[in-house]
Amino acid sequence: MTFKAVSQGFIDALKTILPDDTIRPVEDRYLQELRGKWRGKAGCIALPRNADDVSTILRMANDAHVPVVPFGGGTGLVCGQISPDGPDPIVLSLERMNAIRTVDPVENVMIVEAGAILHDLHVAAETIDRLFPLSIAASGTAQIGGNLATNAGGVNVLRYGNTRDLCLGLEVVLPDGRIWNGLSRLRKDNTGYDLKNLFVGSEGSLGVITAASLKLFPRPSQFGTAMMAVAGPSEALQLLALSRDVAGEAISAFELIHANGFRFLAEKMPHIPLPFADVPEWSVLIDLGLSGDQDAQALIEAIFSDAFDAGLVTDGVIASSLAQRDTLWAVRETIPDANRAIGAIASHDVSLPLRALPDFIQTATRGLQDIGYVRVNCFGHLGDGNLHFNVFPANGKSKEDYSDQRDAISQSVHDLVHRFQGSVSAEHGVGRMKTSDLARYKDPVALALMGDLKSTLDPNGIMNPGVILPART
Repeated sequence: MTFKAVSQGFIDALKTILPDDTIRPVEDRYLQELRGKWRGKAGCIALPRNADDVSTILRMANDAHVPVVPFGGGTGLVCGQISPDGPDPIVLSLERMNAIRTVDPVENVMIVEAGAILHDLHVAAETIDRLFPLSIAASGTAQIGGNLATNAGGVNVLRYGNTRDLCLGLEVVLPDGRIWNGLSRLRKDNTGYDLKNLFVGSEGSLGVITAASLKLFPRPSQFGTAMMAVAGPSEALQLLALSRDVAGEAISAFELIHANGFRFLAEKMPHIPLPFADVPEWSVLIDLGLSGDQDAQALIEAIFSDAFDAGLVTDGVIASSLAQRDTLWAVRETIPDANRAIGAIASHDVSLPLRALPDFIQTATRGLQDIGYVRVNCFGHLGDGNLHFNVFPANGKSKEDYSDQRDAISQSVHDLVHRFQGSVSAEHGVGRMKTSDLARYKDPVALALMGDLKSTLDPNGIMNPGVILPART
């Protein structure tokens, strides 16, 4: 298959069929990648207002063999939302399709369009005293269509699951322009294949998600939040087990933080108050959410007391107000900003079986000493096995000093993840950045099945070519 760049004739043909101002000249903001590692290209920007507009664009692009790159909030970290190589594509932005159609407190369902901003979904749920629990740092910019397309994770996966687990149904436009209306609100439906899960996590490579039915949950009326110092990841896992024994399913988040996270904050973001006067080597942020008459404060205090008596915890700070809770969460949520200010040599979004986490962290950190002195900031969602294992330059050096070692560092980390039966992409997706990793580590049968699905649903290969699987040429 030979792709064709967007031509002026093709643009004129689109303009004659679509409403005014749907097709625009290229704007720089659609070509930018969040961390500045890549720059995209495009022949035009399409801003549809409804699924019929998307259908027209995809049908015409498919007939003309013109590639299409879906664009959400632009917050992806694996180069899935921009195309730096190949013929100039259509960049298809869903930002105008941002309606929140239904918010139902009886069914605990909301139906939303793909361009709706995640923060606006949180507000809409809150107005009916419900919770939409997907929580990521980019909630003010990220769009729910992109969250679904990448199966975003975040801090509440331990209790509520990934975005995939929050989705009941989808509306999707296929590459040939057909519209699948799968906006089911059903919790049970055993009528054949679960089609929605083909598209959740597909990163726009099989079709364009235009709307979704999403689950809502009771809004917690009480919170218990604490930062506790632990000796290491092994003790953190034991603390997780103890916390579950005490609080059960009330645990919303369980975050592991290394001392370098605090050090980077002190260096680059000194306005963020740190919870400990003496920075512990490892700490855990625990968050509980309860409804009704249960006492969240008593539960979090019981966890700390039991853990201290068991020798798992050496120090701790328990929030006694929502303001103090926000202060503790500000530490965790601004660590990525401090990381960017320091400048990582290589960043790794990985997941591992829980029992493997302590050995992986120790082995990976020790193995990096063979490459050269570096600093590791390991933090993340310990409760669901997702670590951000990021490698930074030694004091007095910059990431550019290690440019010739970056690939070796990442491969050594990912090889070890694979050895421990983990995944080299936990919550950010594959994009264009990790296609070689997928080919290296994915089960060959699984990889072949993924190729078969792509060929069946997108035989001309126009949908986000080069994402997940290499572009067919």
